[in-house]
This record gives sequence, C-alpha cells and structure tokens, in this order.
Amino acid sequence: MCICLSITTMSLGLCDLVYCTEKATFKTPFISLGQSPEGCSSFLFPRTFGLAKANEMLLTERQITAEEASAGGLVTRIIPEAEFQAEVDKVVKHMASLPPQSMKISKALIRQEIQDKLLEVNERECHTLRDRWLSDECMTAIMNFMSRKK
Repeated sequence: MCICLSITTMSLGLCDLVYCTEKATFKTPFISLGQSPEGCSSFLFPRTFGLAKANEMLLTERQITAEEASAGGLVTRIIPEAEFQAEVDKVVKHMASLPPQSMKISKALIRQEIQDKLLEVNERECHTLRDRWLSDECMTAIMNFMSRKK
C-alpha cells in the first residue's frame, strides 16, 4: 500500500497529471499536528471535491482511497500496479515528443484563470503555517506525535 500524506497529498491539485495504483491512499493529517492546510489545498480541494468532501478530508483527516481520489478529480487515472511504470513512461514519452512551446502555452492557458488566486492562497497558507509553527499548540502536537509509542 502506498500512503500519500500531508503536503504530498495537498499539493496534488497543483500537478498537471496525477497517476496512482489501486493501492494508493491519500490523507491530510495536519490538524492533529497543530498545523493548517498547505499546497493551496484550502482553495483547490473545495474546487476539486466540493465543499462537503473537502471538509471531510481536510478537517477530519479521513484517509481516502485511490478510487475516491479519482472520482473526486484529484487523480487523473488509476493504473494497475503491474502496468504502472510502463504506462507512465509511455505518457511521459508521448508528452516529451509534443512541440514544447505549444505545451508551455497550453499549460499557461489552462492555469491562467486561477494563477493569481493560487499565488494569493499560497502566500496566505504559508503565513498561517509560520504562525502555527510558532504556536504552543503546534509544538505540543508535534512533540506528542514524536513521543508516541510505535
């Protein structure tokens, strides 16, 4: 099983393509560490999943399956584990063969509408995280996490 945690999960909405196997799971356990959303997830998750599902994932730290991530739009496609590397290599090879300026322009057009908003959200999330890291609550939560019995 592959568990995608915290910033790796929260930043997936910034990726052009996200592939995973059927064994992948995704979780955002930042609240239990006294922290707050990052990777523009406070903006992208509600847009991707809808407010109710985004709240469930971000506020309750519920782990979701590959199927749920795909159905919600966080994952582009689920690829069987045995075929994963070959299929991803095929996609990468195809994309690399496309005209690079056309690719660059197309990517810019796709993101243009929300680019400024993403920068604004990232700045706000980073500022909030800095404040959280300096808080007693965050320090206590991290110390409790680090000292828990395995």
